[in-house]
Amino acid sequence: LTIAADPKHLGAKVGITAVLHTWSSAMTHHPHIHMIVPGGGLSADGSRWVSCRPAFFLSVRVLSRLFRRLFLGALAAAHAEGRLAFFGDREELTETRAFAAFLKRQRRAEWVVYAKAPFGDPEACSLISPATRIASPSPTAG
Repeated sequence: LTIAADPKHLGAKVGITAVLHTWSSAMTHHPHIHMIVPGGGLSADGSRWVSCRPAFFLSVRVLSRLFRRLFLGALAAAHAEGRLAFFGDREELTETRAFAAFLKRQRRAEWVVYAKAPFGDPEACSLISPATRIASPSPTAG
């Protein structure tokens, strides 16, 4: 939203449909987000549609770095406010010093942002909708 609104990039207000996944298809811990973003948005005054360039929404590198900064900032704030809980082999992250070291490693890492070329029709929804109906794994399922 921030980058899309910037006149240097798109200069428009965009909408997003997002789904958080915490598991991979192999049922291992793998938090990631799937998003559908329209190929443009409303102008700042809301009077017209602003289309992105063909086959290009926004710079993946810029998106990746901004997402990392905002996400880690929100995570640090949640930790400082005592809103996070850690268990098992991650319990040491309760300690301020250990959590700061964890964040430092995450800030250095390159985060992966993958963006597909825009779709020309509603087929984008068919890619994400099945995943939203799958129940999360349960230790009592069986």
